[in-house]
Amino acid sequence: MTEPKEGTPLPRRWEMSRRAFVGSSLAAGGAVIAAPLLAGCGDSENAVSEAQSSMVRMRINGEDRELTVDNRTSLLDMLRERAELTGTKKGCDQGACGACTILVDGQRINSCLALAVMHDGAEITTIEGVADGDRLHPLQQAFIDEDAFQCGACTPGQIMSGLGCIREGRTGSPAEIREWMSGNICRCGAYTNIVAAIAATAQES
Repeated sequence: MTEPKEGTPLPRRWEMSRRAFVGSSLAAGGAVIAAPLLAGCGDSENAVSEAQSSMVRMRINGEDRELTVDNRTSLLDMLRERAELTGTKKGCDQGACGACTILVDGQRINSCLALAVMHDGAEITTIEGVADGDRLHPLQQAFIDEDAFQCGACTPGQIMSGLGCIREGRTGSPAEIREWMSGNICRCGAYTNIVAAIAATAQES
């Protein structure tokens, strides 16, 4: 078949063939690209989900616990959402306010900054594990006696940090207590009474 000269309109049968060719090429190309993406899509999602989860074993408030958590879950969120221990409060969620302070292997930390999977096998104490049944811990009682809280939002973290402060021997003076409790913020401004409660408990220890 003789090729048409440049500028000459193509016969209709040529136009249809070209359209059909382009259309079929696009369809075939899309199928080739989509096939490997769609194949096993559900399996891939399940594999990713499984890869992002881990089983952690911890001793929380004297009880051995096994919890499955996302690898990105903070210790704070694990305690509140998985262990259902909501006494530990979420404040700034950036490690600045101290409301989420807990004890991990006897050391106070901001649980919002710690990944749960990094503390597999740890011994954890939250505010729920401080009292002995119905008998309050001396520091808890001192907070009541000294009127060391108002709204109470920061109180669990203050008490846990105060326990750590006493254990560390950082209670030699009100100034020293204030220094080593400086990571815990009280929006109500009950700092003087908080210091007094910690000092009184330290003296009785």
